[in-house]
Amino acid sequence: MAGFRRTQRGVSARFTPAQAGIVRNLVGQVAELVGGAGAASVPPSPADGIAERGGPDQAGGLPEMPFPDELDSLLDSGGPTSPPEDPVLARLFPDAYGDDPEAAGDFRRYTEPGLRSGKVEAARTVLATLPAEGGRIRLSAGDGEAWLRALNDVRLALGVLLGITEDYERELADVTGTDPRSAYLQVYDWLTFLQETLVRALR
Repeated sequence: MAGFRRTQRGVSARFTPAQAGIVRNLVGQVAELVGGAGAASVPPSPADGIAERGGPDQAGGLPEMPFPDELDSLLDSGGPTSPPEDPVLARLFPDAYGDDPEAAGDFRRYTEPGLRSGKVEAARTVLATLPAEGGRIRLSAGDGEAWLRALNDVRLALGVLLGITEDYERELADVTGTDPRSAYLQVYDWLTFLQETLVRALR
């Protein structure tokens, strides 16, 4: 089973059509779950509102600052303040402060929209660099980092759905062909292998 390796032209791996289909399908499903119906369009960041004002002028000055009420709306992302009810999303977006719900809510309010956008962007990179028919792919360092994030999100999602624990290798060894989780555990194991080889190739 081949994984990622470093070459003179970047990080490389070869995928069969079936392997490419598995990765694309799972990455796409996670992106849809994270981004909802609007997963194809990542929400603009607060900086975009300033960028639209034209950026620094030709003399090197700063763009005109927004009025206080505009600034308020840029800083207030309107994000959620409580964890998602969906267990997969709750795993992908855990509380930052487990012992302080108020602080966790404030942190989530400002960070979750950006985190969701980042996960959708990472998924987009995978889908853009992995053809549906498979074949050899070559990734830049930036694309490789996006792949790592997307693969990790898929593994976290599968882990929740399959009830995988830290001792999953023993579970995998004990599973039989009649276990409905068998094929998905094999996929989880393969994705773990892909992620590990990609980490080594990027070093």
